[in-house]
Amino acid sequence: MRQHRPRRRFCPAERGAALRRGCGESCAGSPAGPVSGCGVIVVLRERSFCLCTKLFMGERSGRQERSKKLELARSETMKAGADVQNSKEEAKEPKAKDQRLTSVFGVADLKNEAIGLYNVGQSCCLNSLLQVFLMNIHFTGILRRIMIPRHAAQMRRNVPYQMLLLLEEMQHGKRKAVFPTAFAHCLSAYRVKLFVQHDAAQLFLTLWNVIKMQMGKPELVEELSDLYTICVQEHLACQKCSVETKRNSSMLTLPLPVLDSNSHKLRTLENCLQYFFHPEELTDHNMCFCEQCGRKTPFLQSMRLVHLPKTLTIHLKRFCFENSAYIHKLSHYLPFPQDLDFSAVLTEDQCQADANEKAAWQYELFAVVAHSGSTSCGHYCAYIRSLTERKWYCFNDSEVCQVSWDDVKCTYGHPSLHWAETAYLLMYMKKQLQ
Repeated sequence: MRQHRPRRRFCPAERGAALRRGCGESCAGSPAGPVSGCGVIVVLRERSFCLCTKLFMGERSGRQERSKKLELARSETMKAGADVQNSKEEAKEPKAKDQRLTSVFGVADLKNEAIGLYNVGQSCCLNSLLQVFLMNIHFTGILRRIMIPRHAAQMRRNVPYQMLLLLEEMQHGKRKAVFPTAFAHCLSAYRVKLFVQHDAAQLFLTLWNVIKMQMGKPELVEELSDLYTICVQEHLACQKCSVETKRNSSMLTLPLPVLDSNSHKLRTLENCLQYFFHPEELTDHNMCFCEQCGRKTPFLQSMRLVHLPKTLTIHLKRFCFENSAYIHKLSHYLPFPQDLDFSAVLTEDQCQADANEKAAWQYELFAVVAHSGSTSCGHYCAYIRSLTERKWYCFNDSEVCQVSWDDVKCTYGHPSLHWAETAYLLMYMKKQLQ
């Protein structure tokens, strides 16, 4: 890759001024509707299950709220998929029915140089996530085996195909950056609009679900799921009659609170993981109905980790409601390690896996999607470590430069610099067992 000079570091005053100039992005996620500035659609106190955890697991204590963003994202995805299937076919079929993109494109890995993406309408969030997807050689290895859509209308609305076209342009172009305009217009059919910035965690879920829906081949869908899906087992036990219910579930991210139930700040990523998997008593208005007791009773809810994927996505929930009706950002210092061993962080009671599974829970940091600014005005960028070069790069829309681990650590947060970059999504890659 082309080596770039390290980014200039701003002093706090300069950084604040630069951020106030900002990208002027707007938010569709505030309670009052769209507002000016890079706000967020917040996934607050819910765990992003495929099923409705509010009914089964009850409300979790604390002041950060739950929502059903993942369920909404998937329902939108299903509706979008129906639109694609019902769209008019406007072009002739290709000569070869089973023609594959592998015969058109080369190895889907950004080997030559790091290429940026121009901001085409307050698209810094989308650009950051695209870079994270396309720098993951395990994902692009799946992407380059998709089928070419058979009709022009399908090509324009097929997200994996448009993503692969964008990757091809990034690989073989000679420019420092390319325009993701066609891809952005493709996403507009799935309610991902330009000039409205969505929360990075929510947009990640939406993108992933649309990609999965449009993969077409069952083996590719299975590979994509294996690459990203986390498996857990939920436990719910009545405290009166001791009846226990268990249910297996899956999620795409681990949505970790950064505050505990008393609104105290959690100090490290390991603390956030331990708190997320810690059993909780459901009392008062959080009690659940027990069929055996015939009434609402106190319950003990807990979650046990069953399986972790090759690419693990962690969502640090830095946006919340607290002491007000408005969303605000939690910018306190929260370090995260380059190397993470889940078997050393969680207790035996928090795991439901055999020794072979837990032996593979060794991870190294692959990417950080960072947010700078506030909920009313801000910006996204991505720090990604090349899996081929083992070097860190900062992807800030069209600007790409090589950075150090010390630069990445600047996203830990700072209690007094609320406009500073703070890590919002962490992507860890499973280590290869020796």
